[in-house]
Amino acid sequence: MHLNVRGGAALEVALLSAVPVVMGVALLSGAANAALLMMVVVTLVLALFFLGYEHGRPALRQIMPTLVLAALGAAGRILFAPIPDFKPLSAIAIIAGATLGPRNGFMVGALAAFTSNFFFGQGLWSPWQMYAWGVVGYMGGALARAGALEDRATDRPRVWALALMGLASGALYGLIINAYGVLGFVRPLTWAGALAYVAASLPFDAMHGVATALFLMVLYGPWTRRIGRVVRKYGL
Repeated sequence: MHLNVRGGAALEVALLSAVPVVMGVALLSGAANAALLMMVVVTLVLALFFLGYEHGRPALRQIMPTLVLAALGAAGRILFAPIPDFKPLSAIAIIAGATLGPRNGFMVGALAAFTSNFFFGQGLWSPWQMYAWGVVGYMGGALARAGALEDRATDRPRVWALALMGLASGALYGLIINAYGVLGFVRPLTWAGALAYVAASLPFDAMHGVATALFLMVLYGPWTRRIGRVVRKYGL
């Protein structure tokens, strides 16, 4: 059982890593239609991750917390729509990963992005947003599992770690979305054009990171305790 869990985690990491690896190869080799190639890759990665989750045949009681947190993430993104990039979605995905495991953190981030885009609009950017928010949730779960976000002696969150995680998640999300933007919209594709595109997005990425840090510092402690009680009560 332990080997299965570890093997499954290794496969998930390899699958999620396929996107940056293929992207790097495409850029370094100067592959034609790199944007189209990456759209195919990121869509395939999402499909395989979702199929892997479904193949595990989780019971309804195991799925419900994931769906509830995904709905809260989507609702929070819509509620804070008037403030650009000030959203609780990344924080909720991280909390989901911390309490329900990295795989469920990914599912919460990806599902929240997909469902909220019915309000904001679906498009070529949707798979990239699903992947980006999913990776944020997965990374949050992995770090929580490693004990980086909580003091295990006192069972209390490390406020400084939550702040750093929030800022890092904004940078990670921005890196992924900027990669999509550079591949898809910078023509001709040059270093100068790419740097100009990234520089223009930095204020929004910074706002995203600060917002996530603030939401984590407010929500992480009470939410993880409540979700933890549900996990223990129902043996999730």
